[in-house]
Amino acid sequence: MTGSSARTVLFADLRGSTALFGTLGNAQAAAVVTQTIGLLSRVVTQNSGKVVKTLGDGLMALFERGPMAVRAAREMQDSIARIMAEADTGAAALRLYVAMAHGEIVEVAGDSFGDAVNVAARLLDHAGDNEVLITQQVYEQLAAVDRQRFKSLERLHLRGRSEPCHVYRLESWYDDDATPSTLFADFTDTPLADCIRLALADAPQQVFTVQQMPVVIGRSPDSTFCIDDSRVSRLHARIEWHGGNFHLSDQSSNGSFVRFTGDHEVVMLRRGVCVLHGSGVIGLGASPADSSAAVLHFEVFSLASELPIGGS
Repeated sequence: MTGSSARTVLFADLRGSTALFGTLGNAQAAAVVTQTIGLLSRVVTQNSGKVVKTLGDGLMALFERGPMAVRAAREMQDSIARIMAEADTGAAALRLYVAMAHGEIVEVAGDSFGDAVNVAARLLDHAGDNEVLITQQVYEQLAAVDRQRFKSLERLHLRGRSEPCHVYRLESWYDDDATPSTLFADFTDTPLADCIRLALADAPQQVFTVQQMPVVIGRSPDSTFCIDDSRVSRLHARIEWHGGNFHLSDQSSNGSFVRFTGDHEVVMLRRGVCVLHGSGVIGLGASPADSSAAVLHFEVFSLASELPIGGS
């Protein structure tokens, strides 16, 4: 029996389970993952959704409308935090990635197919740690107060699709939320950082203020920094400003690599986010230690600190 209908498709994926198996052993890790997937499934049902199938460390679910799915995603994030606290495993926490799209789907023999399914599945590849990504169609169904919780990522190119997709990211659900959990650190001691200086190799440096965010880095000619390198993705990374800090968000296939001035350690980002502070270099698609890598130099500073005393 087949049937076509408009639905919001949600994919949720747990990452970090491999580390759990290595740390806790098969039995305990399997129990934690199984319990977590079961809890996420109950959250779907409690929000009038239907679990189509579980996918190892994740699940696929259908909702009649976007607001139900968004509410479920928020409760899933809360549940993950709670279950990991109660488990007290001492291991690295599981991280939940959620993506959703709305459109016509066809249900066949207990499974679901359609463009919305494909979009949600591929959008999941762009989600960072504990992030919720939604398409324009889901966003338009939300109440005005809930739309304010989301930040536009503009248009992303999804694998297998010729047309870009307008995507939004859940920034905060509660008014007292801290900065997103994908951040490696919160350098709140950086005073009034409102500008970032960027330069590629020997090219002239450019200065961007918070009003000029985001800065898009990639191989696409439409990027703020267009870099002709085979290891650089068309939409490789974005620099955004929120919470008083500049954030580098990797959206690439080969990753971004950050090394701060004075540090030997390199922070590797794969679909993750890092707060940029002070100065340093960003290797695009390869470590800055690789002499052939495309390297972007950066410096975060306050515009007021560079103005002459008594002048402007």
